[in-house]
Amino acid sequence: MKKKCVRRTVLLGAACALLLAAASGYSMAFNGGRLVEPMDFSTYVFRAGDLPMLLALALTVCYVGYLVVLLVRFTLANSRRQASARTARAVNPRLGLLGLLGFLGFLGFWSYRTDGSIFPFAFFLFFGFFGFFFEGKLSGTLMDERYRENQLRAHTTANRIALTIIFLAVLLLGQGKIMGSLELTLVAFVIVVVLALALELFLSSYTAMTTTSRWTGTGSEPCRSSSAD
Repeated sequence: MKKKCVRRTVLLGAACALLLAAASGYSMAFNGGRLVEPMDFSTYVFRAGDLPMLLALALTVCYVGYLVVLLVRFTLANSRRQASARTARAVNPRLGLLGLLGFLGFLGFWSYRTDGSIFPFAFFLFFGFFGFFFEGKLSGTLMDERYRENQLRAHTTANRIALTIIFLAVLLLGQGKIMGSLELTLVAFVIVVVLALALELFLSSYTAMTTTSRWTGTGSEPCRSSSAD
């Protein structure tokens, strides 16, 4: 992503955050906290004082949509670039430290008991980022036909394991309520699915690294192209 695009994205995000904060402050001070504090939307009636908050929310939604479009475009462009590249992408192994954010998922047990929120469980997905430690070891590796076969085999194995876990979760949790509660069943299912996805991300990188290292016969470091040195 070009620096100009990154700068524009950051500035737009900061502008949306400021507008949302200003609209929230206006609502709390002059509009009785409407659209900020919890309210019953089944009886909602529009007021002129709601306009700043509605505009700020609309801009925020548009910004999120803009981020999604950027992410899709970047993913597609990166896929095309990787398909024609001769060496593996450069990844800093320190990105694996993002996996520590996965421990924030345990806050979900506290938030669920406090206000019924289960969103923090989504942080368990960051456990998959520990795979960057292993993907970083493949940076600059020459991508010949055997390397691509190993990558495909690694992703296929990881996907199969994750889908098997999710399938078993559907079968087991679909048998009935956990402790007589459908909510607990939903929470358990969300946790299992998120952890399965994290496992898929981790195994894709770990299996690819170990398979490539075993194939090169080094046991630890794969063969790198001369251009990567």
